[in-house]
Amino acid sequence: MAGLRLPAQGCLAGRVWRPGIGPALVTLRGRAVIDVTSPEAPTMRDLLEMDDPAGWLAAQPGTPVCALDDLAAAGPGSSPGADDLRLLSPADLAAIKASGVTFADSMVERVIEEQAAGNPDLAAGIRARIGAAIGDNLRGIVPGSPRAAEVKRALQAEGLWSQYLEVGIGPDAEIFTKCQPMASVGWGADVGLHPISRWNNPEPEIVLACDSRGRIRGATLGNDVNLRDVEGRSALLLGKAKDNNASAAIGPFIRLFDDSYGLDDVRRAELTLRVEGPDGFVLDGASSMARISRDPAELVAQACARHHQYPDGFMLYLGTLFAPTQDRDAPGQGFTHHAGDVVTIAEASLGALVNRVRLSTECPEWTFGAGALMRNLAGRGLLA
Repeated sequence: MAGLRLPAQGCLAGRVWRPGIGPALVTLRGRAVIDVTSPEAPTMRDLLEMDDPAGWLAAQPGTPVCALDDLAAAGPGSSPGADDLRLLSPADLAAIKASGVTFADSMVERVIEEQAAGNPDLAAGIRARIGAAIGDNLRGIVPGSPRAAEVKRALQAEGLWSQYLEVGIGPDAEIFTKCQPMASVGWGADVGLHPISRWNNPEPEIVLACDSRGRIRGATLGNDVNLRDVEGRSALLLGKAKDNNASAAIGPFIRLFDDSYGLDDVRRAELTLRVEGPDGFVLDGASSMARISRDPAELVAQACARHHQYPDGFMLYLGTLFAPTQDRDAPGQGFTHHAGDVVTIAEASLGALVNRVRLSTECPEWTFGAGALMRNLAGRGLLA
């Protein structure tokens, strides 16, 4: 793991834990980490609510905290203590939401999970039988369009229709809660797998940072850790498959939208993924936002409108093209994580998010929630 990789330019906003102080809102000036926490912006939520977050951030003198290399020292496997300097998830009070089944290739894998009922031994046979037919026919179809309705009728006639295809090409996107506010982890932290899972994988994704009005203020990277066997047994187990201790990683920083970076850059993003196992196993993957079935702005509009508000804003995972099929433990079983895997999700404009995989029961417990944050900020005189 080659240090803390960040974009060469851009307005970056993040959060760090300052020993003896607590969470701090920070930006970067060269290789220096600058604390810009103030009564005007005590949280990331407050920064994103501003009309010009990037402009405000650039104008703040702030207080130097450390060098970027000091944060890199608390990387994967370092196991920092509760009051040690480290990079946090850039999200604090925002709701953590996610979009599912937004790419045709990953949609096929969700259908395979469903038909295999969570049994990885059956995956290869099902993939060979239906993968090409469904995948080739679905690419380029606009969800909710007349063509999508025709495909639905054809697949139903063949007995191949699935609830995953419904949200993949139907009019309504799948938007779910990935974890609670304050529960996501940042760069360098351990990410957690529920101990009941035996078939799981990382999901490299772009995560949009949105304010309470649904305005997209910036973007970062995310790992939407996925338990394929749990969700495959029943879609009603989505909460158990997706929301566990340390199961949502976001970071390293939010790149705020400004003249150098915007939503069109998100639409063109090319993500890479690498999994490096303690057993020497290496998996490389990619996810191209150019192949997403629903535009990011549409997904935001489906998440936040008159039907649903987020007064503290929200972070929205956009879904992934990546669906690993490379065998790891046995022929035909595909990929699953091993404890100790190091996952690197990278994109040129956003840097790299790096985390180590452990069981959720072995990751540090989530104890610092919204109440603790409010008490901490009040004690520092940062709340009006």
